[in-house]
Amino acid sequence: MTKLKAITFDLDDTLWDNHGVMARTEEGHYRWLLEALEAWRAARQEPALTLTQEGGREDYLQRRQQLAKEVPERRGDFTWLRMRALEAQLEAEGLTRSAALLWAAAAMNEFHRLRVQVTPHPEAAGLLAVLTERYQLAAITNGNIHLARQPLAAYFPVAIAAGELLAPKPDPTPFLTALARLNVAPEHAMHVGDSWQEDVLPAQQLGMHAVWISALENQPLPPRVHRIAHIKELPRVLEMLEKASLETHHSGGVYSH
Repeated sequence: MTKLKAITFDLDDTLWDNHGVMARTEEGHYRWLLEALEAWRAARQEPALTLTQEGGREDYLQRRQQLAKEVPERRGDFTWLRMRALEAQLEAEGLTRSAALLWAAAAMNEFHRLRVQVTPHPEAAGLLAVLTERYQLAAITNGNIHLARQPLAAYFPVAIAAGELLAPKPDPTPFLTALARLNVAPEHAMHVGDSWQEDVLPAQQLGMHAVWISALENQPLPPRVHRIAHIKELPRVLEMLEKASLETHHSGGVYSH
């Protein structure tokens, strides 16, 4: 059995619970935009916009979905989709092109400010700190969290935003990009994530080990795939793999350094 040299991690719903964060971010950045625009237009003695929180957000969502269909190569670049959708929405409300660009950018800055306010699982930072002493670490995410500002960024010298590569998971590109930057072959690496389709299958198909964070206990697993219920259980898997590697070495099997 080959020696493990690197571990790549999904972020959302792997190292923290993302559901509440996205709900707050979605609502909060759009409310900020409407309130800031209302004050700006009032100061200029311009009429208020017709956009409302509920109706405006629904239109915003529809515009993003339509853009993803019209420009499929950008379907995973959520920041780009949001920017373009906001710009179009504001222009449709009568803002000049330059004003729409500025306000869309300001709203996305607020989006990213809220988006990074995640709370990692209590065990995450300590676990990553220990792992950095033995393995190279990287993050691979389909989300549009600001990678350099998220609270665990210091543990990931390599961080891949798959949407910005125009190749969201399960495309193998973000995995291969991370491995290339780590200078590690797939058989010497492990990926940890919560999605079977976006994390486990592409990693396993590349020849990586994969750790699936899931509450499903009875699903049969393919080779090199391990299931845990929570990130805190990862050391158990690593200990098992290290033991198997040592046993292979001592029994005279092939051991790759």
